[in-house]
Amino acid sequence: MSPLDVSRVQRRTLSLLFMTQVVGGSGVAMGIAVGALLAAAMGGAGVSGLAASASVVGGALLAVPATRLIRSRGRRPGLVFAYACGVCGALVVVTAAAIGSVALLFVGMALFGGGSAANLQARYAAADLSGPDRRARHLSLIVWATTLGSVAGPNLAPLADRYAHRSGLPTYTGPFVISAVAFTVVALVIAAALRPDPLLVAREVGRDAVPAGSAAGPDAGPVAGPDAAPAAGLREAARAVRAVPAARLGVSAVAVGHLVMVGVMSMTPVHIGGYVHGDVLRVVGVVLSLHIGGMYALSPLVGWLTDRLGRRQVILGGLATLLVACAVAGTAGHHTPRLGLGLGLLGVGWSGTMIAGSTLLSESVGTVVRPAVQGLSDLVMGLSGAFAGAMSGLVVSWSGYPTLTLLAAIATVPLIALALRSVPALAISEGSRECG
Repeated sequence: MSPLDVSRVQRRTLSLLFMTQVVGGSGVAMGIAVGALLAAAMGGAGVSGLAASASVVGGALLAVPATRLIRSRGRRPGLVFAYACGVCGALVVVTAAAIGSVALLFVGMALFGGGSAANLQARYAAADLSGPDRRARHLSLIVWATTLGSVAGPNLAPLADRYAHRSGLPTYTGPFVISAVAFTVVALVIAAALRPDPLLVAREVGRDAVPAGSAAGPDAGPVAGPDAAPAAGLREAARAVRAVPAARLGVSAVAVGHLVMVGVMSMTPVHIGGYVHGDVLRVVGVVLSLHIGGMYALSPLVGWLTDRLGRRQVILGGLATLLVACAVAGTAGHHTPRLGLGLGLLGVGWSGTMIAGSTLLSESVGTVVRPAVQGLSDLVMGLSGAFAGAMSGLVVSWSGYPTLTLLAAIATVPLIALALRSVPALAISEGSRECG
């Protein structure tokens, strides 16, 4: 396939992924927005937080079979599988609400996490055929598309719920019906239109993302290239990550950034509720909107900086921003504007570690082993977020919100040390530049 043909496939892939990410992202956001409310209505406030946790853990675990499919058959089957799990999960949630089964609700939310897994895997598909000088920008474009879906989804939830009520469905199930429709549409579009498959094309033309030693800066170590044995599972993927310093940094950046973000963000509404009297939901909505804006709205700029300055430099910048965010939020007290600033910075820091870490990981291993390593990264990220969400409540109840932000800041220290460690650069040949 000629370079011109590869460029045409990449443009088509980006356009398709952008559109499906908006629709799929709205489906995910709609379900997550009302999942806790549905759980509280069925099982009480004590179990409401478990709905989101079930979705996060489910998404992390479903990334494993999805990446097995991606490794053996390409991006298209893996994405379709993940979205299909999301469809099944949404329908199981509706069934659970209809029969009043809380246990079945959590099963449904775990399967619903397949939609999140697909959204996350889409960012890697955007990087398969990118050159090293544009890889982060292409990846960040797909991350940015999530912004539109995240904003649209929750705003459509009340309309969907009113429709469900008129149709005789239980309260809070309408958004899940719409999510099921959205995931179905996206799965069908990807199955029909993501052709040729970007990962299979990358293997065909030998586009083994070679690492960041060029435009990305001195970030990479040895690469598991096209001769690497196919990874059969998590153990082999972990072995591949351990063998490449840049891959270790990429996985760690994504996981730690997500852990800090989820840990602080998940308890912020509780903290606000402790001092705001009156319209708590309005204040929470404003603060979390600033946070989501920080996560996604600036992602194209973060991607540009990642390509311009280097992967490791942006990871360090993201970590510095997370530290500032923890300091601002932790000392905000009852000053809501300052808390909103802290949460906005928290989102920006997450964006830096997510985009730069994902880009570095993708180009640090060859196309054969890459899907398994990416799946491992998403699994570790999801489990880190679930752990942070579970522990944050205990920390706040034990010692308060400022202690939580302090512990979150301390959690970045090992990653800072890893990122500052000297990593040997890897030169990229002109041929690799054309194919990478």
